[in-house]
Amino acid sequence: MNDFDVLVLGSGPGGRRAAIAAAKLGRRAAIVDSRTMLGGVCINTGTIPSKTLREAVLYLTGLNQRELYGQSYRVKDDITVADLGMRTQHVIGREIDVIRSQLARNHVTVLTGTGRFLDPHTVGVSGGEDGEREQKYTADKIVIATGTRPARPGTVQFDDRTVIDSDGIINLERIPETMVVVGAGVIGIEYASMFAALGTKVTVVERRERMLEFADLEIVEALKYHLRDLAVTFRFREAVAAVEQHPRGAVTVLESGKRIPADTVMYSAGRQGQTDDLGLDAAGLAADRRGRIKVDDHFRTDVEHIYAVGDVIGFPSLAATSMEQGRLAAHHACGEPVPGILELQPIGIYTIPEISFVGRTEDDLTEAKVPFEVGVSRYRELARGQIIGDSYGMLKLLVSPEDRSLLGVHVFGTGATELVHIGQTVMGLGGTVDYLVNAVFNYPTLAESYKVAALDAMNKMRHIARLTD
Repeated sequence: MNDFDVLVLGSGPGGRRAAIAAAKLGRRAAIVDSRTMLGGVCINTGTIPSKTLREAVLYLTGLNQRELYGQSYRVKDDITVADLGMRTQHVIGREIDVIRSQLARNHVTVLTGTGRFLDPHTVGVSGGEDGEREQKYTADKIVIATGTRPARPGTVQFDDRTVIDSDGIINLERIPETMVVVGAGVIGIEYASMFAALGTKVTVVERRERMLEFADLEIVEALKYHLRDLAVTFRFREAVAAVEQHPRGAVTVLESGKRIPADTVMYSAGRQGQTDDLGLDAAGLAADRRGRIKVDDHFRTDVEHIYAVGDVIGFPSLAATSMEQGRLAAHHACGEPVPGILELQPIGIYTIPEISFVGRTEDDLTEAKVPFEVGVSRYRELARGQIIGDSYGMLKLLVSPEDRSLLGVHVFGTGATELVHIGQTVMGLGGTVDYLVNAVFNYPTLAESYKVAALDAMNKMRHIARLTD
């Protein structure tokens, strides 16, 4: 008999959820990860630290209160890395304690060390309690949830001090006065906005014509305007030719010939799957050039009893989605399948201000020749928006004029990542804009923006109906 029914490689959101789901189904479950990485990248260097850093920045800079108390308002004048790190380390510590408790409560065996395949059913774990001596464990089903690491271009010399990737942000010795962010994806723009709020002069270099191409153009333009107001400079359609390191900083040389001096250069050039040391060939598997593993609709790899979930399988590479993938994979591995992952997946981007959306964008609908009407609510028109001092936020509904269903919900501003779930629920249950028009929302709240936007869309559709009668 094998040592475990389900063995999971990696304790991030997907792996943790897979192991716990298997344990709740009465299976012998184990999870493998190094002592310093319990909780995975999500807890230790990625999602949780970056979002905690964002909250610390918002609080200490007083940025959200400046419309009420003046542009010079700050909670603390001289903000240091120690100020930011104190809150971050506290939250990381508490989250790791929660994870340990969850695993123990569900009787999931934690195997400390680094795992690799020895054969399709056997995993060797080294670097644990017994030092470097490798321990062998067998399992009926194995789930790969090893996540990703920041991709590092081979042409750039990283020193983790002047030239860093996103993992190096939390180890900075001081807040830089100037910074170049290479890459205008989610991670790059999130950190660009945080450091801009701290007063750092940020330049964003992006090869493409715009940032966050998958998001609604109007929302992205609103964010870009806000970031420019924080003195962020954008260099679109520009590529980095080289980064020259000097004793006092670095000079980023663009292919166009521009030279940008900065204290720190942060690369956000995508992610690389952490599969190099997994010994995939011993299991009969292979990863693509970005270290990603191919799976089917049940998250099975080409080897039937081996599953993979989370960032290591690619898009959408979100903690929330990874958790659901882990749960679904565990149920399928245990012979107790559940309905597949729902199509409606919310996207949250924790910039300052934040963005969140669910469903389709205007560009998507226009390209597909799907008619739609737009309903907009602006925070400055809401009593709650005035109370919290958010005059720039907005919520946009995309509504089908044919059956009045919601086609997309896009939010920009305070609480966007929370508000979007109201629209997600209405869409998921097949509701229409009529529900939002007729519903009573607490007053004063930001959620009231749904009613305002729904009335706006309804009035536009009514006006068209009058003209065509």
